[in-house]
Amino acid sequence: MFAIVEPMPEDYFGERVAERYDEWDAASFEPAVVDPVVDFLVDVAGDGRALELGIGTGRIALPLAQRGVRVHGIDLSAAMVARLRAKPGSDAIDVSIGDFATTKVPATFSVAYLLVNTIMNLTAQDEQVACFRNVAAHLEPGGCFVIEVGVPQLQRLPPGETIRAFDVSAARLGFDEYDVAAQGLVSHHYRQVDGRLDVISVPFRYVWPSELDLMARLAGMTLRERWGGWKREPFTSDSAMHVSVWEKTPAP
Repeated sequence: MFAIVEPMPEDYFGERVAERYDEWDAASFEPAVVDPVVDFLVDVAGDGRALELGIGTGRIALPLAQRGVRVHGIDLSAAMVARLRAKPGSDAIDVSIGDFATTKVPATFSVAYLLVNTIMNLTAQDEQVACFRNVAAHLEPGGCFVIEVGVPQLQRLPPGETIRAFDVSAARLGFDEYDVAAQGLVSHHYRQVDGRLDVISVPFRYVWPSELDLMARLAGMTLRERWGGWKREPFTSDSAMHVSVWEKTPAP
């Protein structure tokens, strides 16, 4: 008999990206950005364990562990996790290498979290649904799933256009290329690296808040709260992103 092995998703965060990730994304490592995220997750986690999907180089996991929360991470990129392992305090964090939509961890958690648009790295609706179901299987009854993700900016696209600039600076040029019919986009990043142009293009599947709510319901979770930011700013029609929390419904 032959075992059927599911193909692994493509790793867009390999060595080429991992070696410069913290440098390129330095602003997101500032305490003013990190502290509100950690405060929020500490509050939701309580005395329980946390599961981070897409743990990367440990931007949130390390300070969260320093606050006394036991963290387990899942990440597809061994190169990113190697950067995490080189940092002080990483020995307190367990990491599984794999696709966070399907990878199983032999533990249960009071909170799982998925940050900075990482849900959109799953480029098919079925994969996003599978992620919710995988999270629900790892949550304790009453446990919560927290997602930070942008609201699709389609209203900013001029009629007939498919490309929107999201960063035009001396350090980087960034453009999102939308495929509205397929609910997809590709983020293109252009930088000067060692005197040459470095181009990275990463595919995403954008997703609406109401669609995420339905995925949660399919996985046995219900929306508990939704905010426009980590400091619990109101979520409105003008919000560019949202922080949503779904709670696993206890079994009757």
